[in-house]
Amino acid sequence: ADVLYVPVSGLDLVSRYIGGKEDSSVRLNRLSGTEWNNTKKRVKKELSDIADELIALYQKRQNAKGHPFGCDTDWQNEFEQKFEFEETDDQIRSINEIKGDMEKPIPMDRLLCGDVGFGKTEVAFRAAFKCVLDSKQVALLAPTTILAFQHYETAVRRFDGYPITIELLSRFKTPKEQKEILKKLKNGEIDILIGTHRMIGNDVFFKDLGLLIVDEEQRFGVRHKEKLKEKFVGVDVLTLSATPIPRTLNMALSGIRDMSMIEEPPRDRKPVQTFVTEEDDGIIIDALRKELRRGGCAFYLHNRVESILSTASRLGKLLPNARIGIAHGKMDEDDLSSVFEALLGGEIDILVCTTIIETGIDIPHAGTLIIEDADRMGLSQLYQIRGRVGRSSMRAYAYFMFKPQKVLSEIAAKRLQAIKDFTQFGSGFKIAMRDLEIRGAGSILGAHQHGHMENVGYDMYMKLLKQTVDEKQGLDSANETADCLMDLKMNAFIPADYIEGFDTRMEIYKLIAAIESFEDKLDVTDELIDRFGDIPSEVAGLIDVAFLRKKAILFGITEIKELDDSVLFYLREINMERN
Repeated sequence: ADVLYVPVSGLDLVSRYIGGKEDSSVRLNRLSGTEWNNTKKRVKKELSDIADELIALYQKRQNAKGHPFGCDTDWQNEFEQKFEFEETDDQIRSINEIKGDMEKPIPMDRLLCGDVGFGKTEVAFRAAFKCVLDSKQVALLAPTTILAFQHYETAVRRFDGYPITIELLSRFKTPKEQKEILKKLKNGEIDILIGTHRMIGNDVFFKDLGLLIVDEEQRFGVRHKEKLKEKFVGVDVLTLSATPIPRTLNMALSGIRDMSMIEEPPRDRKPVQTFVTEEDDGIIIDALRKELRRGGCAFYLHNRVESILSTASRLGKLLPNARIGIAHGKMDEDDLSSVFEALLGGEIDILVCTTIIETGIDIPHAGTLIIEDADRMGLSQLYQIRGRVGRSSMRAYAYFMFKPQKVLSEIAAKRLQAIKDFTQFGSGFKIAMRDLEIRGAGSILGAHQHGHMENVGYDMYMKLLKQTVDEKQGLDSANETADCLMDLKMNAFIPADYIEGFDTRMEIYKLIAAIESFEDKLDVTDELIDRFGDIPSEVAGLIDVAFLRKKAILFGITEIKELDDSVLFYLREINMERN
């Protein structure tokens, strides 16, 4: 029989030790305790600086004095009842969590994560209304002028009938108009200000800001975020994102900021059918013709301004009857506004554009998306752009293309595979988690991306990070980080002929590693039988090991070692009173 050594990290790290091989004969190699302990020491040393930053951030947040907002009023209840759609359970739970944060004296720092069209804006507007009712001002920061303008129009409609003054601050406003807005803002004559990076300017002063809402935080650079922290100390912060960048997600999962999830999809919405393929005129023409035949419109993303005109001309020759428009970030506001008005009005069939459509474009009849050089874009960015289509009950299609014969890098291949795999609603969080694993969590407060997690896995990385923070604070985290080493003579692995896909096998390893109770063990067993058929003895052994390890930890056992004719149990401490 093979020897199985389960490291302190748990079975979720098993992929590290089989080296990604697909051979069904591969067994889990033994890793010495000394090797694993040395790995832990190296990672913990690297995490030490991060822990110092976390402690400083914890203290700063706990010591900051925020404004405790009052309980809901009759106006608040009336405003919420006017919502034209029925709230999902996730929306209601998120709203209650945010309100609860706002009513505390400690400044709120919450991440609201939900897919495109899942109702994040409505949740934010309810928080904004609560803030204004307490005579405080609200700032809504958006990454693009288009998204800011769309939020402004939506807010004007949603707050109609209430004595709330809303203004828009962006490059669409003339210098004279901006000066007048800033004057009113400082005097407290504006309740809700919606704007872009312009809002972070040194000449922008609020009379009494109570809530900052940041939409699509991943679109803002580190410099802007650092300035936000300095400018709005003690203010409640609500961040909205469909695919939070790994650093933001890492902070939320670390407990630095709180997180609410909206996972329920809208009714009658269909997932976008996604294709990853080499660039091919035949596929492009067929996809665009199909879209035009059913009366919809399409986005063709060409992310180079200098050649966008020639690309539009080429498409015009391929589809002579199509009405083609162009949009990119170097166009002036009047031309850009005209293009999007024409698109909304159904006067454009194909919009050749750059990534300017990534946020803020809500075109319900847009049903097809084609992206050139998709391998050059980030995973979260691809996911956001795909969200521009499929915003109605009509089935939408997305084509992620790369140059013919091009050899993709490992990271690019993983990203394209992930965007293809995650097509179901609610995948934004999974996309961010996969991105987190692909490129690392990044330094907590800066721009640097690191690969610590690649060495030890996300679960163990976060456990070590928490342990380091606790140690620096003088807290005892032994119970929380307890593990049990297991050296048993048995077959315990997932054969490739039982679960063929490598990625799927890794997911099942993690599922088994998460077993906490006997009920969990039964549930995992039932799920495997349902999905893959009768469980082979090797998988049954793996499940038993995972369950045994969890029980051993509860009894203070640090290691179980099987010898020729005996089994040794190593205890953290001897307790004769323990049953």
